[in-house]
Amino acid sequence: QVQLVESGGGLVQPGGSLRLSCAASGFTFSSYAMSWYRQAPGKERELVARISGVAGYINYSDSVKGRFTISRDNAKNMLYLQMNNLKPEDTAVYYCKAQLRSMGFWGQGTQVTVSS
Repeated sequence: QVQLVESGGGLVQPGGSLRLSCAASGFTFSSYAMSWYRQAPGKERELVARISGVAGYINYSDSVKGRFTISRDNAKNMLYLQMNNLKPEDTAVYYCKAQLRSMGFWGQGTQVTVSS
């Protein structure tokens, strides 16, 4: 069955870095666009970054542009999010999502807390 398992979250001080990973299984990973979303308490889930399938086209939300880097390894069925210069407003549960036309799958999320 389809599985998306995020890891790498945790507590980090402002200005620090974290690398999130998403392990995918049960579908043809390279055919799917992959995204990172986040949801802070009391707020709606928002798109952070997206990378297309084989071509690897990338886009970021304005709030993370220049600080976060999304990447994928289609040979390993892995998605990554390198997060640098983290700010308290980056605190949220981070989710990975796989999307192909009308089909979408979500992971269970990993908590990122940025605090001194």
